[in-house]
Amino acid sequence: MARFVEVHPQDPQPRSVAQLAAMLREDALIAYPTDSCYALGCRLDSHTGADRIRRIRHLDERHHFTLVCSDFAQLGQFVHLDNVQFRAVKAATPNPYTFILPATKEVPRRFAHAKKKTVGVRIPDHPFVRALLSELGEPLLSSTLLLPGHDEPLTDGWSVKEELDHVVEAVVDAGECGTEPTTVVDWSQGYPEVVRVGAGDPARFE
Repeated sequence: MARFVEVHPQDPQPRSVAQLAAMLREDALIAYPTDSCYALGCRLDSHTGADRIRRIRHLDERHHFTLVCSDFAQLGQFVHLDNVQFRAVKAATPNPYTFILPATKEVPRRFAHAKKKTVGVRIPDHPFVRALLSELGEPLLSSTLLLPGHDEPLTDGWSVKEELDHVVEAVVDAGECGTEPTTVVDWSQGYPEVVRVGAGDPARFE
């Protein structure tokens, strides 16, 4: 049975944040709110997390996971950016954007695109997620919580718990969450291409 953790949406309780970080270090998979919608997350070096996310969402091996980072310095450890990309991504974060960029050697090969060697990264503008990432000291391997057969992600913590009670270790509730996933901007060809329009304004990359 999943643990249900209620946190303040603007000022998350440090004790709850620390407990969730400790669970993640023990290979937990959690459902958590972001500045776009609910997501599933685990540590990058989790032994089981990625496969569990794939099973929950009915995804295949080609699914592009996202590394959710605490700040731009951490993001820079996992992707290569040229000067143009650096300025554009820095100006657009933190916000509900996911950027597809060339992966560094810090990214395990199984999580980078097989041919392009790219990975999705993002810096969310959500007080709980920022606090959790700061406590954890590393990014979360993450995927939008869009369940098979659903047109939109779930928005309510209790609804998420009812759906995932026996397949995740914790569900975090920080109040109502949005239904739009992030806007995805692919930089793998050296220029920005909006490949999914979501919560982030796509105009700045068109």
